[in-house]
Amino acid sequence: MSVSEILDGKLTGKEVEIKGWLVNKRSSGGVQFLIIRDGTGLIQATIHKNEVAPEIFEEAKKLTQESSLTIRGSVVEDKRAPGGYEVRISELKIVHLAPGDYPLAKKEHGIDFLLNHRQLWIRSPRQMAILRIRAEVVKACRDFLDDRGFVLTDAPIFTPSAVEGTTTLFEVPYFGDKAYLTQSGQLYVEATIATFGKTYCFGPTFRAEKSKTPRHLTEFWMVEPEMAFCGFEENLKLQEEMVTYIVKTVLDKRCRELEVLKRDIKPLRKVELPFERISYTEAVEMLQKAGFQIEWGEDLGAPHERYISLQFEKPVFVHRYPAKAKAFYMQPDPENPNVVLCADLMAPEGYGEIIGGSQRIHDLKLLEQRIKEFGLPKEAYEWYLDLRRYGSVPHSGFGLGIERTVMWICKLKHIRETIPFPRTITRVYP
Repeated sequence: MSVSEILDGKLTGKEVEIKGWLVNKRSSGGVQFLIIRDGTGLIQATIHKNEVAPEIFEEAKKLTQESSLTIRGSVVEDKRAPGGYEVRISELKIVHLAPGDYPLAKKEHGIDFLLNHRQLWIRSPRQMAILRIRAEVVKACRDFLDDRGFVLTDAPIFTPSAVEGTTTLFEVPYFGDKAYLTQSGQLYVEATIATFGKTYCFGPTFRAEKSKTPRHLTEFWMVEPEMAFCGFEENLKLQEEMVTYIVKTVLDKRCRELEVLKRDIKPLRKVELPFERISYTEAVEMLQKAGFQIEWGEDLGAPHERYISLQFEKPVFVHRYPAKAKAFYMQPDPENPNVVLCADLMAPEGYGEIIGGSQRIHDLKLLEQRIKEFGLPKEAYEWYLDLRRYGSVPHSGFGLGIERTVMWICKLKHIRETIPFPRTITRVYP
């Protein structure tokens, strides 16, 4: 049996066995109150002195925080207990008695201390709730794509070339040569659309950005779909549907975790189709009127994205950025070649970009020209150019950042809580 089943009211009045860890303990006269975590949730268990053998009551007194144990008892409904249910213990066995000096005992700790003990911090109810929502977001992404006929194809971690510009590459030695940690699986997923038509990859990506903002990690996870015979508008439509599906799934299946986080879910319930859209040019005009020092042609930064996303109750697309501000592979707008058929999806409530996507260049000569304009080594992209030589078609795709999506849905102040072991420019431990 699991704690989550008890909290769902499925086991009231029944005998259960729970295997888990002690989160907290207190006593009141002849009753000991234990808060136990089993991986699915937290529940209160009570030991009444007059209901158990003396040795069991004494054994419970030995328990320290994070000791592992097994209990048996009956489930009773009790509105005073956290979650509304408790287990009245009849049997208790200590599996491992932890030392009494648990580093994260109940007291205030600074963020560096917590991150240095991340392996223990993730056991806390708040971190447990965030990481369970993260798992739900990942599952929702994959379910959404799988159900629509997309095929998962894995992209390599070691790559010979850049995807998003050469200034944020992690270079690594590779058997007398050099390689780079992938910035994105996109180019490789583009290769597999000629095999399957609709594909996606899911995995870690790396950017050596020297940024200390609350929205940046050096290692983060992305879901990256690509679609053959797909234009710009169809691409945006899929993004809308996917984000709406993710939010609805979390609201339906992780309401308990959202309650732990004290997340106001009213803004999330407003995430419905269709999403708002503004052009990059309109976004720059909006920012200039608000007093931002930005000129047409500059890419949008975190403060710009935050301001824009605060003006809308739902996610908003900012589309058709200047060609020089975006990646080499993006298709120019046929009505204005100075801009490209791309869009960033900004999450509301000030959270900014969670998706970047575009229609890809499918013309070989134009792609070769762009590679030259960006000063990229053509030889590193010969394999990619083959995709335009043999069976090229119009195609589009996007990348959704898992951590930024979780950060928004959970309404967190910093992205470091959205992943079990965050990597930033100042942290590679534990």
